[in-house]
Amino acid sequence: MNLPTQYQWLNELRGLPNAIKLALAEYGVKEVVGKGSTKTIIDWRDELNGAAPAGKPIVSGFSDDDIAWCGLFAAIICYRRKEKIAEVVKDPLWARNWAKYGTVSPVASLGDVLVFVRNGGGHVGFYIGEDKAYYHVLGGNQSNMVCFTRILKSRCIAVRRPPYATLPQGVQRYHLAPTGMVSKNES
Repeated sequence: MNLPTQYQWLNELRGLPNAIKLALAEYGVKEVVGKGSTKTIIDWRDELNGAAPAGKPIVSGFSDDDIAWCGLFAAIICYRRKEKIAEVVKDPLWARNWAKYGTVSPVASLGDVLVFVRNGGGHVGFYIGEDKAYYHVLGGNQSNMVCFTRILKSRCIAVRRPPYATLPQGVQRYHLAPTGMVSKNES
């Protein structure tokens, strides 16, 4: 996979959590800015709603990729991780609802779900690594696409561990160089 140089180590890592494998497969998906939507992003909504019990959509109110979709990205990845709709939090479009996902993680590690505050709401993404002041996050709706960004650790309000039967070998902290895009408001 053609990842930025500083994240190419993910291609070689043994014991990569399934959520990260799945998220990397979506790397580079971009929204349509303005009128119209990217079919892939709308398909995520439809896949989740198709897996939900009849008459109980998991994702409601999402008609266009101009609507914040970081929670939708987290939902499709967490759902596909086990092919279980129970992996998705209630009202997943609300990023802060992901603070109820899985269990509290003792320390942020590869594959953990990170929930952040931002102007006007929240943001959710997956821990890839960290430097002194920032978490390196793989998420959706970061610069209108699925990509990596750095987000201040002080903005993080929850670190949540997916429910694992067996902890993957790669689930640990990764200290990375303090390089790459810094995000101030993901929307």
